[in-house]
Amino acid sequence: MIGAIAALAGATGVLAVVWLRRRYVVVTVRGDSMLPTYRPGERLVVQRTPPRSLRAGQVVVLAEAGHPPPGGRLSPRWIIKRVAAVPGDPIPRDTVPALRGEPGTRVPTGRLVVLGDNPDRSYDSRQSGYLTTDRLLGVVQRKVG
Repeated sequence: MIGAIAALAGATGVLAVVWLRRRYVVVTVRGDSMLPTYRPGERLVVQRTPPRSLRAGQVVVLAEAGHPPPGGRLSPRWIIKRVAAVPGDPIPRDTVPALRGEPGTRVPTGRLVVLGDNPDRSYDSRQSGYLTTDRLLGVVQRKVG
């Protein structure tokens, strides 16, 4: 009886760890693009999130352009940015110069506008335009520690 309870407890623990690892990941901040909100070396808890759940103002982690999206064969390099606009939002042409020539009035499906909190040290939608939602890892929930 005790052996069965111990086995059940062990299996439950393993399942809990698997569930947590599929739902959450910890990333380390590198660079100054999100100062003063996040500093280099800080660790962040990121909840894996589908793109349809995103809202402007959330801080997200995405695969850097030129690197494979999550689930790709190689490990991507991650970037941390704040969502400025999601699909269906008005295109923020006033604050994002790279989008001034884009057609339409709304952010297209499958695209995001993201900005670093430190514009002088951030390469983001101001220079590159839209980022694609397939690059999304998730939303920052909190700092670790």
